[in-house]
Amino acid sequence: MSEPKATVPKRKSSKKASPAKNIKASSPSKPVTCEPCDTLPASVARQIRYGLCHTEHQATSIFDALANGVKEQMLDQWRNTRLHDNTFEQKQVAYLSLEFLMGRALGNALLNLDLTDQTKTLLTDYATQLEDVAELEHDAGLGNGGLGRLAACFLDSCASLDLAVTGYGIRYQYGMFAQKIVDGYQIEKPDRWLRLGNPWEVRMAHRIVSVPFFGHTEVYQDKQGNTQHVWRDCQYVLAVPYDMPVPGYRNGRINTLRLWKAEANDDFDLAEFNDGDYAEAVADKNLAEQITMVLYPNDASQNGKELRLRQQYFLSSASLQDLLARYVAVYGDDFSQFAVKNAIQLNDTHPSIAVPELMRLLLDTYGLSWEKAWQITTATMAYTNHTLLPEALEKWPVSLMRYMLPRVLEIIFEINARFLEQVAHKWPGDTEKLTTMSIIEEGPEQHIRMAYLAIVGSFSVNGVAGLHTQLLKAGLFNHFYQLWPNKFNNRTNGVTPRRWLINCNPELTSLITKKLGEDWIKDLSNLTALNAFTSEAAFVKKWAQVKLHNKQILADFVKKESGVEFDPSMLFDVQVKRIHEYKRQLLNIMHVIHLYQRILKGDTENMVPRCVLIGGKAAPGYAMAKQIIKLINNVAHMVNDDPLVTPYLRVAFLPNYNVSAMEKICPGTDLSEQISTAGKEASGTGNMKFMMNGALTIGTLDGANVEMIEEVGSENFFLFGLNAQEVEQQKHAYNPQAFIEQSPALQQVLAMLKGGHFNLVEPNIFDSIIQAICDPHDQWMLAADFDDYCRAQEDVARLYANQAKWHKTSIRNCAASGRFSSDKTIAGYRDDIWKS
Repeated sequence: MSEPKATVPKRKSSKKASPAKNIKASSPSKPVTCEPCDTLPASVARQIRYGLCHTEHQATSIFDALANGVKEQMLDQWRNTRLHDNTFEQKQVAYLSLEFLMGRALGNALLNLDLTDQTKTLLTDYATQLEDVAELEHDAGLGNGGLGRLAACFLDSCASLDLAVTGYGIRYQYGMFAQKIVDGYQIEKPDRWLRLGNPWEVRMAHRIVSVPFFGHTEVYQDKQGNTQHVWRDCQYVLAVPYDMPVPGYRNGRINTLRLWKAEANDDFDLAEFNDGDYAEAVADKNLAEQITMVLYPNDASQNGKELRLRQQYFLSSASLQDLLARYVAVYGDDFSQFAVKNAIQLNDTHPSIAVPELMRLLLDTYGLSWEKAWQITTATMAYTNHTLLPEALEKWPVSLMRYMLPRVLEIIFEINARFLEQVAHKWPGDTEKLTTMSIIEEGPEQHIRMAYLAIVGSFSVNGVAGLHTQLLKAGLFNHFYQLWPNKFNNRTNGVTPRRWLINCNPELTSLITKKLGEDWIKDLSNLTALNAFTSEAAFVKKWAQVKLHNKQILADFVKKESGVEFDPSMLFDVQVKRIHEYKRQLLNIMHVIHLYQRILKGDTENMVPRCVLIGGKAAPGYAMAKQIIKLINNVAHMVNDDPLVTPYLRVAFLPNYNVSAMEKICPGTDLSEQISTAGKEASGTGNMKFMMNGALTIGTLDGANVEMIEEVGSENFFLFGLNAQEVEQQKHAYNPQAFIEQSPALQQVLAMLKGGHFNLVEPNIFDSIIQAICDPHDQWMLAADFDDYCRAQEDVARLYANQAKWHKTSIRNCAASGRFSSDKTIAGYRDDIWKS
């Protein structure tokens, strides 16, 4: 695949370019006529024989051949999509994200290209099955959790809705670490996802750009008397793009995920190497390539902070240079249409440095005035916030920015000075507003508030769930909301039904299609028609059979990965997500301990047997999250080793949770745990995947749970706990001891923890967890919500005991999930933000 190459001018040209001529010359508006490529079977056979030089049908050879063959089927459409988009007849959207948790690509590509059945047939010639071949693909784990998976879902929906959206990210050599569990502890291993190559990517060497770092700035007056800034003595790093195709659902559009790899300008100093100084000879090369080595380096150290900032600037600068080059190739130096033809969506604060970087490029490279450049920037940038936790909002030391990005820092200070003038006009004499709203946070060391920079530089600021947006406006960003109420809007998150129902749950998809036809696949709101069949006994029975089969698949997977036997007849109670205190895996395992105690005491009358599955990764530097993983594993060991307990309760911690694991987990789950402290979870997307597959949810009034209840009805949702307002009220005088004294069950759980029942040979290792539960400063309110959580779990058990009623409720949950399709979310971005 190729695309027309655009030339980036060094300075603004005085010669006006004709957009019409440039369109014709660089980007044909009509699709290019190509010779038809091989059929998929012929392409796969050719790949095996010639491209991969194999004569035997090894499984890895067949996967590589199939992936390359499928990519070949996309090449013509991919090129034609690019050629069409380069005409700017359709608004172009750049989606900047430091994370893209893509998972495996094969199954999704086959589904969207309508090649699944054909592939299954051709693989019989190689004496293998699609399921076995698909398992050989390594997950592209270029993300940490929900944020990165959301970005992947959005790309799928953008292509399926025929939107001209390019994803921009980083081609990390090592993705999210591989998690091992050793003696109950998390051990991080490198995720070498590229060790066997990536058959989906295409290196676009003609689109390489250079990204500057370090150096200093100089100011001079040009011949026209204008003040000009020059960034001198920079160290340049090459940004090399690797493109991956993102096919729309059977519509001919193939969008692009462009991932940047950092490379040195020169490989190494040959003279130094020949003189024997090997380390110094390759030092610059190593320093450059470190930028894209690892996803999210630990930023506890100064080196870690520096590397993370370099990643964010590298992504932003390379991506902006790329989209500016595409625009200039068509419109020359006429930037009057730039904001009309482009939108830039910032996925959280990570790429918010794109605001001053776009200003730098427009000012210093293209010679625009400040006023014109700022008008373009603020009409192009849009910012999505993903957190309600103040500590999660990024701040960078001014000293670090001055050292690494001196010209960018100058622009940030100028943006802030002009912004504070607006604040002063809005609230004359209110110095507190100036201090609290300033992009520069004062203190012993000045810091740049990156979220504030994103808000000031964007025309749109959106939350990702109704409650989240409401809390942003009322709390975290209230002053900004008062200044610019029209900037703020809500776009509730969604997940792609292609991956999270149609591809991962083919039996349920077939059952639904037999009842509703195929229209629901393109419009998930049509699932509401399923409600009409909850009184049809045969359909409910078939629904239950599909769920039981999926539970067996999940049980087999848990056995393979964790060594724990799950019984599909038992309730499958699942919580899989990033391990974090606010997500409250600890509350879940406290309830497990409560059930364990009941069983030991013989209190098992009418007890509904359940299998509890917990999975997720803790950030390498997050000590408490790692302790929670250790506790879960120790509890699981005690539960699963007791033959008196296992008929009623089994517990497994699933190591190395990832996208491919979730594709097996969500179809087989009965109960989805969405139990974060109210007011802490921005949205959640795992809740939506489970709901889409017919799981019932136990949860708080937090994030998108609120809207899920609106859709499915409170009678079909297990609600518990304090709401966000009550959490806020409690934290001013929170007294966990009062809740403990009122709860015999909680007292017993704490007594078992304090007595060392789960750490008999590891004394005191869970003291920090015990202290957290009893701490008056526990912002997660574990003690406050424990009893109500146990009450809701009893409601779960009662309903599960009535299998017919449970499965009817399961159908209602699936029927209500249409609101949470990412197609609906992206349609909202298209209509209300991007105007495309």
